[in-house]
Amino acid sequence: MDKKNKKDLGRWGEDLAASIVSRMGYEILMRNVTFRGGELDIVALDGDELVILEVRVRTKGKVQSPTESVGPRKVKRLLRAGSLLVERLEWDGPWRLDVMGITLGGDVAKGYECEYIKDITLGMI
Repeated sequence: MDKKNKKDLGRWGEDLAASIVSRMGYEILMRNVTFRGGELDIVALDGDELVILEVRVRTKGKVQSPTESVGPRKVKRLLRAGSLLVERLEWDGPWRLDVMGITLGGDVAKGYECEYIKDITLGMI
């Protein structure tokens, strides 16, 4: 997959994820927030908790599922960027990192499966 198609697929996945979490009652605050060394896909409110949502899209048959592809290095980057955002917003409430993995059945027309993992740091932040 070339870089342009990969970027389009990522944008499609982020749009889908934003739609899903909106239906779950989250309020989308920002998307594609860029910091030195990282990007936050979706920033939302779940009640009184700030949520930083990482979105991953993969096609069926990959070795790792989309959620498994978020390893320790990526979590560390998300924590660093999240901390910068919290500081910039002067947010003093709770916040967490969530991951949404979207697995495509070959192409978008064949459907998709979503896996949502809430609080990937298990309340450690």
